[in-house]
Amino acid sequence: MATFLYALGRRAFRRRGLVALIWVAVLVGVGVASAAAPAPPADSFAMPGTESQKAFDLLDERFPAAGAENAQARVVIRAPEGAKISDPAGRSEVAELVKDLGAGPQVVEVADPFKADAVSQDGRTAYASVTYEAPAMELTDDARDALAEAADSARTAGFTVETGGDAVVAEGELGGTAELIGIGVAAVVLLLTFGSLVAAGMPLLSAIVGVGIGISGIAALGSALDLSATTSTLAMMIGLAVAIDYALFIVSRYRAEITEGRTPEEAAGRAVGTAGSAVVFAGLTVIVALSGLAVVNIPVLTKMGLAAAATVAIAVLIALTMTPALLGFAGRRALSRKQRKSQGKGQSHAAAEAKPKLGTRWARFVIRRPLMVLATAVLGLGVIAVPAASLELGLPDEGSAAPDSTQRKAYDMLSESFGAGFNGPLMLTVDQGDAGGSGDIKASAAAVDKAVTGLGEAAAVTPARFNDAGDTAIMTVMPKTGPSDRATEDLVKSIRDLSDGIHADTGAELLVTGQTAMTIDFSTTLDAALVPYLVLVVGLAFLLLMVVFRSVLVPLKAALGFLLSVAAALGAVVAVFQWGWLADLLGVEQPGPIMSMMPIFMIGVVFGLAMDYEVFLVTRMREAHVHGATPQEAITTGFTHGGRVVSAAAIIMISVFSGFILESDSMIKMMGFGLAIAVLFDAFVVRMAIVPAVLALLGNRAWWLPKWLDRALPNVDVEGERLNQRPDVATPAVELEKESVPVS
Repeated sequence: MATFLYALGRRAFRRRGLVALIWVAVLVGVGVASAAAPAPPADSFAMPGTESQKAFDLLDERFPAAGAENAQARVVIRAPEGAKISDPAGRSEVAELVKDLGAGPQVVEVADPFKADAVSQDGRTAYASVTYEAPAMELTDDARDALAEAADSARTAGFTVETGGDAVVAEGELGGTAELIGIGVAAVVLLLTFGSLVAAGMPLLSAIVGVGIGISGIAALGSALDLSATTSTLAMMIGLAVAIDYALFIVSRYRAEITEGRTPEEAAGRAVGTAGSAVVFAGLTVIVALSGLAVVNIPVLTKMGLAAAATVAIAVLIALTMTPALLGFAGRRALSRKQRKSQGKGQSHAAAEAKPKLGTRWARFVIRRPLMVLATAVLGLGVIAVPAASLELGLPDEGSAAPDSTQRKAYDMLSESFGAGFNGPLMLTVDQGDAGGSGDIKASAAAVDKAVTGLGEAAAVTPARFNDAGDTAIMTVMPKTGPSDRATEDLVKSIRDLSDGIHADTGAELLVTGQTAMTIDFSTTLDAALVPYLVLVVGLAFLLLMVVFRSVLVPLKAALGFLLSVAAALGAVVAVFQWGWLADLLGVEQPGPIMSMMPIFMIGVVFGLAMDYEVFLVTRMREAHVHGATPQEAITTGFTHGGRVVSAAAIIMISVFSGFILESDSMIKMMGFGLAIAVLFDAFVVRMAIVPAVLALLGNRAWWLPKWLDRALPNVDVEGERLNQRPDVATPAVELEKESVPVS
């Protein structure tokens, strides 16, 4: 691989104009295609194979008029202290509110509180249910504005009016702030790392082109592949970070090769042959981790993972081709002014670096005290991971909205006036058609009503409604407890346990659905997929790392270190987003349960990123080991050449992720914080402290590999050993054009 990439790097360097033109043409072409493509579809959430999804699909088929996917709103109105909604003034105000709501665009139906039995027992609070003709993502601004204006109008009469439901607020979009912050910080870090505007600009330019192609490609294929607008969120977040890092490593290696006295073309070839090999395998680990999200069998996660994996693949290709092409334009200007001056005076690289770098000094410190460093790092991460033991999973609902939002106020008013379970109703479907039974659907519904009421765990069961065909019934169960309460989950399980008995007695099939049931099924699905996902992702990456490092213990240490950093990151997420520590500082408006997808999502993304730093840092150590260095010398060499660059790459990635903390969307905010803190722990604690400490303790045993396995594994030569063994390396098998290259 090293010799192939060496040839590729030299070819791109020499044909820099053509390579740059090709990538620009691809960017423009994909951009034009995305602009001409139909609008991406609205977000859809499905969980194939779950009971709640089966019931939801059945409901959509048997009750098409109900519009199961259509937007809903609940407008809660409360009379002033000492008055009642049933008073003449209250009735008049409710009638006016219902009229105003019904006049709004896209409204299909408004349920009058007095006709729908939607008045609280104390007579002070009522709610009007509004049904729209389109899903929430397809509601127009006029429809949302009309809803808000109707509520505002009712407030002027002294009534308290709040609105809830998915029709209230349109889904927020990323405003570009996060990306700009990440790019801005990356520019500063690159400038400080390289001391050259030219060198700092190349990784940024490569990243912008790569992410631009990836995001535009997602938009262009959105309609054909059913990729919603939010599918690109993860691709943007991951693609921007890794694209900068991959180019950074190649540019850094190029500069090191130049300072060793090689020509720019030879330096570019060697940079791509060595650092480029690490980029390939680092990119493969990220792609494996993201693609592995498909095992969860939740379409929205699968699409996000595959879209992000494709963007990472583009970032790898650009790093291997466009970056050496840009180096061809830059020549020696990629060096800092100080480096160019020292070269002009004939000063050797060793003399220029007479003072040990910080990475070198740190490596020597760890080698002297490996046990102390290892114990401190492991105990520190272990303490931070403690809150993860209290992890509570769930999906965000209006109960977790900001306390001053109208959705949260409506949620609290309904809980106070109608009971905690009112905000988490369960929908039961009783199907006589597909179940093969010939019984009476009304008798079956009555049997279900009696059985559920007999459990004693439900606050109320509404009368059944029947479809026109007379083979399906639906009824609503009000739990006694809130949607996220454990007792509500137990109620769902108890009702589902009745299914076999109901089928035996009536021939009907009983299914439970609704938002609360779907949330429970979502968490169950993720829990069941977690172990298979870990086995798949960690197993495949372990094999890749064995091929890269030709060792058993180094990949094992890498995997265990990753698990420690993820546990600590989850602990930090729980402390901030569940317990509320530093919530005000980070803009967390309402602490609550952690999103169900967060653990598996963090595992998938962070594992790939963690392996990036493992590959980039340890390949330098492996390279020194192959060339005969002692274990201590190999560790020091790895940090001398890679410590500063890995630190810069980690700071850039942390900055990119941290920028997303400023987004208003709670899911994006949590993802940004979780990924940023995970990279912080993994790069600076695991890779910079635990890795050298463990390698120092293991010595030469770190590179042990059974002979039979050594013969079985392919030798990909990531460290570029063959480049030093081949006398004809300057003219590799791939024929290179013999043209002069101007040296700047």
